[in-house]
Amino acid sequence: MKHEKIENSDLSYSPCRYGASRMLFRGPRKRLDLPYIAFVGGTETYGKFIEKPFPQLVEKAMRQTCVNFGCVNGGIDAFVNDPTIMGICSEADLTVVQVMGANYLSNRFYSVHPRRNDRFLRASTVLQAIYQDVDFSEYSFTRHMLGALHTKSIERFDTVVVELREAWLARMRNMLKQIGDRVILLWFSEDLMADEHWSERPGQLQVDPLFITASMIDELRPMVKDVVVANPTERAISQGSRGMFFPPSQAKAASEMLGVDCHVEASAALVPKIRDQLYAI
Repeated sequence: MKHEKIENSDLSYSPCRYGASRMLFRGPRKRLDLPYIAFVGGTETYGKFIEKPFPQLVEKAMRQTCVNFGCVNGGIDAFVNDPTIMGICSEADLTVVQVMGANYLSNRFYSVHPRRNDRFLRASTVLQAIYQDVDFSEYSFTRHMLGALHTKSIERFDTVVVELREAWLARMRNMLKQIGDRVILLWFSEDLMADEHWSERPGQLQVDPLFITASMIDELRPMVKDVVVANPTERAISQGSRGMFFPPSQAKAASEMLGVDCHVEASAALVPKIRDQLYAI
């Protein structure tokens, strides 16, 4: 998979596969015949440009194997349709699921790539009927396409947002049923988990995870053990890309990601909650 290749030899992701899964994950490959904690999520969980992403920091603190199933630009679809990974997660002592955006999944309006979920494949006839004034062949990425739809018509766009949220909740329930109830949901983002309308946030379509509200997370609470919110402090955010490994061509992308100290804080937020679940009497 091209997006897992890097140009900088100072950081190796040691890509590996598990079982029959077609997905490449960050290695080294971990043993699954001993107790382990599974981590499912997108670019942040994978730890792109980060030498020690939060799953690795949790592993060091817990002294227990942590298997990183993070996927660069991945969403729910990358995992929920992979029986191998869902099976491995169901056998884990605990699974940490990063909350991923609602734009990264196939729905009634459009389809995404089955593994790299930020890739827009095609619009359905329903969406084409709603947006007859849009040439969908111009778009390769979901966020770019959604930005164009928003620019065309805010009223019509709200219909799209409603569909994405409904699809996200249905897909999350599917995933959690496959994994079981030994799950912690992780909100790892600069953006607060709130019910504020997405259009009222400063970043609008740049918010992560996109279109997910606190009320949506609340609907999932009965299916999980806990919800951990890891909003990086201003101090961590101010460090920018310091300590990250990336080639010059990726400097802008790295500057937009959560940095090393943000991962340290996410690990610190997770460890006590994981301990509570694993060692509760």
